[in-house]
Amino acid sequence: MPGLIQIKGLSKKYRLGQEVITAIKKVDLEIAQGEFLCILGTSGSGKTTLLNIISGLERPTRGQVIIKGKNLTKMKERDMASFRRKFMGFMFQSYNLLPSLTAVENVALPLIFDGVPNKARIKRSKELLTQVGLEKRLKNKPTEMSGGQQQRVSIARAMINNPKIIFADEPTGNLDTKTTKDIMNILTEKVKNQGVTLIMVTHELELSQYADRVIHMIDGEIVKTTINKKVEEV
Repeated sequence: MPGLIQIKGLSKKYRLGQEVITAIKKVDLEIAQGEFLCILGTSGSGKTTLLNIISGLERPTRGQVIIKGKNLTKMKERDMASFRRKFMGFMFQSYNLLPSLTAVENVALPLIFDGVPNKARIKRSKELLTQVGLEKRLKNKPTEMSGGQQQRVSIARAMINNPKIIFADEPTGNLDTKTTKDIMNILTEKVKNQGVTLIMVTHELELSQYADRVIHMIDGEIVKTTINKKVEEV
């Protein structure tokens, strides 16, 4: 049975003046439902470009991305946006929270585009913020929260539409060691308990240990794949 995500012969080239830059080179990859996949590489390795193409935020030069049997590379932009809202959640290093909105309002925002009534939006938002330990910060705006708290808000927002897939681009890059561990534990718990597929980009080898599988990228190519052994709790 094919995986949730199938990536076939993926390539991405950019033109910079007279020079052609190859960001991704003929990547083939399959990702299972409920898998935590880490894309590991240094700056310029192509890891973020690969993440953006898999999620439909960028178009490849060649190749295919197939999710749930749908070929994203052939989708019209309007259909792509609808597909992302329905099946995907996003986490970014910079959080991307709206400064004028409270935590509850930031988390509930994606549901507006799906026509969910305000009362239901707020209820769902409060539930998720409570799950990530922010029940006392519901009315706080981003400037009134620490980096770790803002990232917890972004986790809640990524989960608001019950996504099948979460894309996380350097999600702990601005956080201290303790907060990083807290965030990673929350994410792995979501994967374990809710069957969410998590695809995370990072340059930190230590963070990659949380994943089920790690693909190592150099110069746009997957050069190695590592399977992490999980120790079952007794």
